[in-house]
Amino acid sequence: MRGHGFLIANYVRGNSIIHRTPLWLKFLVVAACGTASFLIVDWTVSLVVFAILCGLFLLTGAGLRRLLRAIWMVTPILLVIGLFQWWQLGGPTAARIVLNVLICVVAASVLTATTPVQALLDGVVALAKPFRRFGADPERFALTIAVMLRSIPFIAGTFSDVRDSARARGLERNPRALVLPVFITTVAYARQTGDALAARGLGEPERD
Repeated sequence: MRGHGFLIANYVRGNSIIHRTPLWLKFLVVAACGTASFLIVDWTVSLVVFAILCGLFLLTGAGLRRLLRAIWMVTPILLVIGLFQWWQLGGPTAARIVLNVLICVVAASVLTATTPVQALLDGVVALAKPFRRFGADPERFALTIAVMLRSIPFIAGTFSDVRDSARARGLERNPRALVLPVFITTVAYARQTGDALAARGLGEPERD
């Protein structure tokens, strides 16, 4: 399974200024980029922000290859979205939408490339603690993110393996040959993960 190559950006050891930036500030930047993606209405502004974030990513020392891999992961989806929006709303709007999505992807990649997974999960727990009074469970929230980070590369790798297998049989244009095996494998993986968590008593609410 080659899914490990599809994670947004694996942590890269380093001592760059971004590595030393407090985690709360990195979270704030990612949140700001997500908000900006809804507020920016000019594709040229989106392009400038995207270029700045790419520069920040390269400043971490993670390398151009990891940056391109993170972008390539969403390229097929963005291509479809971009062409549809171009047809419906024109080129500038399509460019803005695609660039805004890429802004979010690169911002998230900067975070994951400069923050160890455990530190990231600890930060999520810390940020979620104020919501305990509303019934939130920070540990369960962090566990959900950990499972998600582990599942994304697995599912992506499964899709690549199925696609290669379908291509070898001349079925690369057959949706059933691509979707059905991925769906079955993903469901099986989800059940195995759930069983493993249940066996360890993880994710279950505490009983008084």
